[in-house]
Amino acid sequence: MSDGDGHDESDGHDGEHGDDPHREEFHENPVGHTRATADMTVGELVEGYGDAGIGAASVNEAGDVLAEMFANEDCTVFLSLAGAMVPAGMRRIVSDLIRDGYVDALVTTGANLTHDSIEAIGGKHHHGRTHDPEKSLREHDEGLRDEGVDRIYNVYLPQEHFAAFEGHLREEVFPALEADPDAEGDGSAGSGDGAVSIADLARELGRANAAVNERDDVAEDPGVAAAAYECDVPVYCPAVQDSVLGLQAWMYAQTADFTLDALADMTELTDLAFEADDAGCLLVGGGVPKNFTLQTMLVTPRAYDYAVQITMDPEATGGLSGATLEEARSWGKLEKDARNASVYGDATVMLPMLIAAARERVE
Repeated sequence: MSDGDGHDESDGHDGEHGDDPHREEFHENPVGHTRATADMTVGELVEGYGDAGIGAASVNEAGDVLAEMFANEDCTVFLSLAGAMVPAGMRRIVSDLIRDGYVDALVTTGANLTHDSIEAIGGKHHHGRTHDPEKSLREHDEGLRDEGVDRIYNVYLPQEHFAAFEGHLREEVFPALEADPDAEGDGSAGSGDGAVSIADLARELGRANAAVNERDDVAEDPGVAAAAYECDVPVYCPAVQDSVLGLQAWMYAQTADFTLDALADMTELTDLAFEADDAGCLLVGGGVPKNFTLQTMLVTPRAYDYAVQITMDPEATGGLSGATLEEARSWGKLEKDARNASVYGDATVMLPMLIAAARERVE
């Protein structure tokens, strides 16, 4: 029916003369407003993020998934740790997770194991700066080179700490791995023919780090590898060659009956996933550790029931570090009904927040 001006008054879609439009997608769920007060805990803040939208909602969801995963006593938890997390000051968070029973397997980089060991035996990373305002960017780093200081964004590391680490490997770690496996002592990690799994290397590294840390009364915590050794948590480092640790292992192998078996860890890691009642993963960063953690499920009859990832990489480039967990579901790496959440942001900010919130809820 039209009025005299030709307007149709019968459609009822103007919100005043008829019913609201039919909406398949929309469900009334008003956005609330997060509070931040002086007396609230991290867990309460993350819980409050659930009232908000955009990134805050994702952090809240990730906190929920992580807490459920940690609380599930039947869940085998895999932690994937990429990026410069140890130099950036995240070392104690990871070692505490391991010691407190929240991690069943760690997949990380040779760089994180290298920097973890440096601190275990007495070295320290130092606050630095990305540039000197009185110099060009190139001049700034050329000056650091002349002074024997390595830069990781705004973190500095004197090169003599690498020399101490190399000595630590040659005196405390490699000889034990090269030893006869039937001999008494810590040489049991060796295979007798000089072939050593990377997990065995990480285990021996953790033992040596703990021993030297205690012997030399180092003020700093013995760290990630030591915690894993003490708690019998396996550490996998699938790209160990891409690190000072791997470089030193190669150099030692030139004059010793010693080599690393890159495939030996696959059976142990797969068995761990195969035997899990439930499985969950926390993926910090991407790269090789992320894929090594996820691809394990391709050769088991199961997939991850929980998954949380922290990344800054976009998915549109097609790179693995930015690949969504939904994409992983298409491969069969996540169960169809898995609980998963992704947080986009700096892991040095997001990881402590999520761990604190999850642990507050569980404990």
